[in-house]
Amino acid sequence: MRDFLPADKAHRERLLAIIRESYRAHGFDEIETPVAEDSDRLHAGLGGDNEKLAFGIQRRGLTRDDMQAAGEPLDLVDLGLRFDLTVPLARFYASHRAELPPVFRSIQLAPVWRAERPQKGRYRQFVQCDIDVIGEPTNRAEAELLVATLDTVDRLGLTGAFVRVNDRRLLIGMLETFGFPVAEHEQALITIDKLDKVGQDGVVEELRERGLEGAAVDALDAFFRRPQTMEFLTFGERAIRKALPEGADDAVVAELAEIGAAVMRARGADPQAVLLQFDPFLVRGMGYYTGPIFEHAHPDVPYSLGGGGRYDGMIGRFLGTDVPATGFSLGFERLVDLLQRAPGSEDRAIALLHDADVALGDLLSLKSVLVAQGARVRLLVRPKNVKPALDALAADGFTHFAFVTADAVAPDALELRPLG
Repeated sequence: MRDFLPADKAHRERLLAIIRESYRAHGFDEIETPVAEDSDRLHAGLGGDNEKLAFGIQRRGLTRDDMQAAGEPLDLVDLGLRFDLTVPLARFYASHRAELPPVFRSIQLAPVWRAERPQKGRYRQFVQCDIDVIGEPTNRAEAELLVATLDTVDRLGLTGAFVRVNDRRLLIGMLETFGFPVAEHEQALITIDKLDKVGQDGVVEELRERGLEGAAVDALDAFFRRPQTMEFLTFGERAIRKALPEGADDAVVAELAEIGAAVMRARGADPQAVLLQFDPFLVRGMGYYTGPIFEHAHPDVPYSLGGGGRYDGMIGRFLGTDVPATGFSLGFERLVDLLQRAPGSEDRAIALLHDADVALGDLLSLKSVLVAQGARVRLLVRPKNVKPALDALAADGFTHFAFVTADAVAPDALELRPLG
């Protein structure tokens, strides 16, 4: 968990404002949910491995006898900090369905908490930027999410990013084609999900070490070694079929191809542009995904910048009736690291370096005039050594400065000079 200095905080808020405005422009509405949820809900099997990282909030009024009688640590808690924004959204929709439109498009920009082990690039408190479409059963939802996400990333100024796409149904179909028994699917997917880290040989070796079906592992190994297996440079029905083993579900392939065509058309992209990339080995760790899955990637970094997918079964756990849902989450902290703070990011930020004898009323009056004109204004007693002060102001995002003396405090007497 971290503190943020003013310049860093301003940078973060500027990026969040761009993300919020972009999502709203695409027809999504922002909601807010509590930071804490019922512990039973957070440990209902919906959050995959993230449930193991949830911070619990101990029940109030516990006695020593209560603690000694507890069989498990979770027996002592009744609430927990949210580890993502999807589980709270499912609970929110189940609670407010009658007040929401039939197809609800939500925005959530908020912190989440996970008891991560401290390591580079991992935090225990971090911000997620989620958009979700609830109530739309067709692939229109996926196409909308992808277009909104790609547009938002463009507005942030990040170039070269693309989205890797797969479908949970194709993954399961691939495992069945290779001959993995249903009981081994979860272990196989956990291992395949490490492909980017350990490579093809590492995946095959781990599957053998786990004792999974030998013939199925051999079939996967042979599939890895096809020349065309790892060539995912374009997105379309032909590329998808080329990357899959024979017998893949035609309907699912056609659905993904339709999503890709719609996104490319909406974006007005060059047919050869790599906006979407089909990856038959994209897993996404969450067990609640039921259809298309996504991962936001950039060639400059080895990790994902976000992801999501369809999770049609989750809301039904709360509502008792299945509701189609799909979502996409941008990893805000990783985007912040890539999008370095631009100097002078404020539209108009003015520092007034005034002499010590300038009347306070005159200074505040001058400041009020500039603020009314839309400027951000800071008052600063003029130091003996001006240069370090100006450098610090520029680093804080100020764009202009002016010297103010007791004889020149009128707005038209200001001589604004650029900073930086």
